[in-house]
Amino acid sequence: MSTNERLSLASNYISVYGSTTNEDTHGSHKLSSSSSPSTVFHISPPTIRESIKIILSSSKINILLIFIPLGYLAHIFNWSDNWVFILNFLAIIPLAKLLDFATEDVSLRVGETIGGFLNATFGNAVELIVSVVALMEGEIRVVQASILGSIISNLLLILGMCFVAGGYYHSEQTFNQTAAQTTSSLMTLACIGLIIPAAFNFAVKSNFPIIDDGIPINGLLDLSRGTAIVLLIIYVLYLYFQLKTHSNLYQGEADDDDEPKLSLGVSLFLLASVTVIVSFSADYLVGSIEGIVQSSGLSKTFVGLILLPIVGNAAEFVTAINAAMRNKMDLAVNVSAGSSMQIALFVTPFLVLLGWVVGQEMTLYFKSFETVVLFISILITNYLIQDGKSNWLEGVMLLATYVIISLAFLFYPDNLS
Repeated sequence: MSTNERLSLASNYISVYGSTTNEDTHGSHKLSSSSSPSTVFHISPPTIRESIKIILSSSKINILLIFIPLGYLAHIFNWSDNWVFILNFLAIIPLAKLLDFATEDVSLRVGETIGGFLNATFGNAVELIVSVVALMEGEIRVVQASILGSIISNLLLILGMCFVAGGYYHSEQTFNQTAAQTTSSLMTLACIGLIIPAAFNFAVKSNFPIIDDGIPINGLLDLSRGTAIVLLIIYVLYLYFQLKTHSNLYQGEADDDDEPKLSLGVSLFLLASVTVIVSFSADYLVGSIEGIVQSSGLSKTFVGLILLPIVGNAAEFVTAINAAMRNKMDLAVNVSAGSSMQIALFVTPFLVLLGWVVGQEMTLYFKSFETVVLFISILITNYLIQDGKSNWLEGVMLLATYVIISLAFLFYPDNLS
């Protein structure tokens, strides 16, 4: 029997499956759950071949998967750093979307609580992998710029595009005001966690200019590590708030129209395999940054803050824009602003503690200009989402802010504090 025939028969007997007593389509008699097993039909999971077809057709972005082997070949045969960077840059974009696809498929099968935890954990997996690789190689400036860039691009670029795209199809859109304000308040707390180390560094250097360099650095490390622990605790409490005590606030953020497309085993295998592939591509990408900085004249800050977040946020960009166009603004705001919050409260402090373990002096001290930029980004986002409504003009404001910041970092040298 073909798959289409099984689907047809299953739809005809839908009133039988999973019910105690139901009327047939003519209402002439009732069928009991004790009916013969032959009247209950189960749709078999997709085969391996069907699963591969589903995965490859899940997004148009998957056409970029051809750049995965090309990126590996560029590294193996020692092509120029420019080619290594570009090819692996393009390769990670579809991998980020596949990671999002696999996470969503698993989440739909394991239930709301575990699914929410998986989305929170793997939602920024690409940014985390790229940052961990850069941290292991001692590229702390790249790590910090990538973190800041991910936060800013989610808040300004992706959320701005959501407001513009949604406002084009709908005059005015609404979203859960309480959930949005909770997210923005947590972002403000995370911003405080970055401003205080910057203020501490400024105060120490201003009042003790002749002090040995090692002393204020050690103090900054201790402050950053302590603050990182506090932020991680807040993140865990937020997960408990979102998934347990106030889950009703976030029920509208799930896309209830979706159903699992793959078997659980295939989804988990896809999740694991894509994570491994991303780690290799990220390793080659980070390793080429030094060369591309020297050949192009771009600063490491610009590469990390503007270019790398485009890779990591590819999945969020597609998901959020599609949600906004379908008038699912709770989902769009959660994907964009919520992703920024997760990076600030989870990824950033996690990297600080990881640096402590592996012997890298990763701190929460961002350069003064970068701290100001983060504060401005959070400030304008808070103003625009506090009323629980959005339109295309508000999106243009966010995009304009992002363009100004991008221009500023294009001309901002790395050697300034």
